[in-house]
Amino acid sequence: MLLLHCALLWLLLLLPPGSRTQKLPTRDEELFQMQIRDKAFFHDSSVIPDGAEISSYLFRDTPKRYFFVVEEDNTPLAVTVTPCDAPLEWKLSVQELPEEASGDGSGEPEPLEQQKQQITNEEGTELFSYKGNDVEYFVSSSSPSGLYQLDLLSTEKDTHFKIYATTTPESDQPYPELPYDPRIDVTSLGRTTVTLAWKPSPTASLLKQPIQYCIVINKEHNFKSLCAVEAKLSSDDAFMMAPKPGLDFSPFDFAHFGFPSDNNSGKERGFLKSSSKFGRQMSSKPRVDLHKICIGNKNIFTVSDLKPDTQYYFDMFAVNTNTNMSTAYVGTFARTKEEAKQKTVDLKDGKITDVFIKRKGTKFLRFAPVSSHQKVTFSVHSCLDAVQIQVRRDGKLLLSQNIEGVRQFQLRGKAKAKYLIRLKGSKKGASILKILATTRPNKQSFPSLPEDTRIKAFDKLRTCSSVTVAWLGTQERNKFCIYKKEVDDNYNEEQKKREQNQCLGPDTRKKSEKVLCKYFHSQNIQKAVTTETIRGLQPGKSYLLDVYVIGHGGHSVKYQSKLVKTRKFC
Repeated sequence: MLLLHCALLWLLLLLPPGSRTQKLPTRDEELFQMQIRDKAFFHDSSVIPDGAEISSYLFRDTPKRYFFVVEEDNTPLAVTVTPCDAPLEWKLSVQELPEEASGDGSGEPEPLEQQKQQITNEEGTELFSYKGNDVEYFVSSSSPSGLYQLDLLSTEKDTHFKIYATTTPESDQPYPELPYDPRIDVTSLGRTTVTLAWKPSPTASLLKQPIQYCIVINKEHNFKSLCAVEAKLSSDDAFMMAPKPGLDFSPFDFAHFGFPSDNNSGKERGFLKSSSKFGRQMSSKPRVDLHKICIGNKNIFTVSDLKPDTQYYFDMFAVNTNTNMSTAYVGTFARTKEEAKQKTVDLKDGKITDVFIKRKGTKFLRFAPVSSHQKVTFSVHSCLDAVQIQVRRDGKLLLSQNIEGVRQFQLRGKAKAKYLIRLKGSKKGASILKILATTRPNKQSFPSLPEDTRIKAFDKLRTCSSVTVAWLGTQERNKFCIYKKEVDDNYNEEQKKREQNQCLGPDTRKKSEKVLCKYFHSQNIQKAVTTETIRGLQPGKSYLLDVYVIGHGGHSVKYQSKLVKTRKFC
């Protein structure tokens, strides 16, 4: 069986030559469980424990060697090496245990270093070797007794890795078993969603061990181990926390830690203090868009909030929650569906176009003047909530704003230029707007509006049959029409909001609702105020008042509606 802790190997090296023929102790299960619970027990050891996964690290181009002893011939043996974020080169070999000391037969123990060299400097018989980033196994149903050596090397970069070895592979089974078909199936594909399904691990369905599944999503590649995922989720390639001297690594490793590689000679690596530990200097490399989701024991899951027309890689890991050890399914990839192609509407010079945009939707318009022009004017009337407008000329962004009500933008023209207008709707609800594009500067279809389009009612001037209201005008002479509509006493703001479509003109109103129309303007903007008394109302009744301003082109814009109520007693 595998040697349980460092003391046994040291015992092997320190015993007098005549004593080395003594039988090594077998695995004491109670002692073994106690030692495995104390993870620090193996930190400063090059000995692999029997039946427990250990995590360690490698510095680039710095080999590392681990040992374990198999005491008896014909012993089952399984060794698993899991690379994390870099490929590994590893080799497993075995050599016979020395039975007699070389020397003059004096019985005096050899110096320690000479004893170590006698055992560890021999090449031994190579049993298995591997180079790559796959989780790889060595399994033998009948292994010879001897001192086993596991040599590891990383030539790419500093990296973490994991080792698991056992002499009882049939009974241990710490890694979840994969089903006969370990593939992940893509059962449904949308623009922003992908549904995945997989067959359950027999470890859960047959052995009834606690298994949870973890899904990993990214845009770069599939992962071969959960260890690799966790390494990538760290802040950068130098994700390792620096080991503590004397606890996590040998003095030989400490001599190399924090010093430059060959291509950076003369420059010391920096350290950052974090949570009372030291980590390597952060790199400027951007983090990978990588997500891990653990979903319990379900075997179907829909990944949402993906981007349209984007390729994603999906990996699934079965995790034994008792041992925290995992096994990877065969990963897959899929491309989400494209967004439905938007139809681009062509604008005609000087003509108003009506546009409807669904909630959070987008519409594209194109304006291509047929003649050369010095300026181009865009007039936009947002009938409901605010919308976002972007204007590009031959791909160059000229304008990006949120607009409410009526807005006008004048942009510098360019010969044979084409303009692309992007309109994005409100998050609150659907948007309705009217837009006009023209190269003729005097073409103005929308009436000018004051900044404040509210109607003010004078409470002290209310009577049982009339109300007096006022509103602002502009310096431009326009036609104003006022309409009234009787409403119930329980008329609320929600009903009022539904009638706030500013693009609905007087032509949609009943003739009986019209109060009057008049022309009004003032060269002094401070005095551009008009009042009107609306008569012939019923006592104690509520009325909704609307003011429309009508431009020279006949297009109208509605002010904000006003709810008023006559006095009940006079």
